[in-house]
Amino acid sequence: MDFTTLTIEALKMLAQFVGSYGIAIIVLTIIVRMFLWPLNVSQQRSMRQMQTLQPKLKAIQDRYKNDPQKMQMKMMEFYKEHKFNPMGGCLPLLIQMPVFILLYSALMSPQFIQIAGSSKFLFINSLATTLRATAGISNDGVMGASKYDTFILGKTATVYLPNETLENVKVDKPNKALEIQGELTPGEPIDFKVSLDQLDLKFSQLDQIQKADMTITDVNTKETENVTFERNGGLLTASFPSKEVEHAFHWDVLILIALFGLTMWLSQKLMMAQNKNNMPEDPTQQAIQKSMGTFMPVMIIATFVIIPIPAGVLIYLIVSNIIQVLQTIIVNKQIDAEEAAKKVQATDGTRVIEAEIVDDKKPEVNGSLIDKLKEMFNKKDI
Repeated sequence: MDFTTLTIEALKMLAQFVGSYGIAIIVLTIIVRMFLWPLNVSQQRSMRQMQTLQPKLKAIQDRYKNDPQKMQMKMMEFYKEHKFNPMGGCLPLLIQMPVFILLYSALMSPQFIQIAGSSKFLFINSLATTLRATAGISNDGVMGASKYDTFILGKTATVYLPNETLENVKVDKPNKALEIQGELTPGEPIDFKVSLDQLDLKFSQLDQIQKADMTITDVNTKETENVTFERNGGLLTASFPSKEVEHAFHWDVLILIALFGLTMWLSQKLMMAQNKNNMPEDPTQQAIQKSMGTFMPVMIIATFVIIPIPAGVLIYLIVSNIIQVLQTIIVNKQIDAEEAAKKVQATDGTRVIEAEIVDDKKPEVNGSLIDKLKEMFNKKDI
């Protein structure tokens, strides 16, 4: 079982528990973010620590700017002295990347299309659809296709022998088992062929096969059709009607892309505001950060418009951004409270020291005045 199948099975289990594939994706996002919470907290603390250390780091860079090797050595010593890991902030991103790739692969796979491709959630018509998807209808007896589309088989087939019917016969390498005879011309029947050896059966059973029912999925359109193959020598062949595919623009996916850009912009704005409040930077760096905070969401939105991203993956990204915003607020409040407590403690300690100094001086001052008065009094008597 590959990782894509494992991801689909995990979503299927969550969907059975919560009642919806959309909610299952949200729950999966929350689980991933809670697992990464300690690492993200450490990342935020590292960023705050970096703000505090920035002036000292700049001083090292300025001092050894003509000796890059020594500057690098001094910076590493400085990091070690303050127990700071400059790469600590990258770890949460590196861990989240495989999750994103697995979810993307799962929702784009024909397996997910077959079991939950038509799943709706809130205003979203399909969790597997992309911004410019096709309007093909699965299991309508006609395969919507374009000239250069590719097709794959389902993982199992129903095989008919003279005296029995075999259900759930495994198909070996379903991604490569199906071939097209001749040229694909939308609007004309598509001629498919599959070698008998692709079916996981005994040789004696292969020799008796009369026909087989198999599922074919268009990789490009995600449309799925059930096709009956007839025995033709050492092959199973089928001729299935097709039509020119119709493309559609999905406004629900565009709304999700816009929501992703908005939540990403808000997350970056909060982090930049916190940086500005805690450690004023030079104008050049502030301008660079401001530009990045503005243009990065725009660039990613433009990328998502070009690259097909399933609606379910966008839900994952939006929820992840919302959790990031909440985490930034919560953790920054905790750090602010800790720093305020340290300042109060330091102030109280200073006051105690000053009070002790004053108390120590009082007896000395008082004694000196009394001695002088006595001396003046004694002189007067004389």
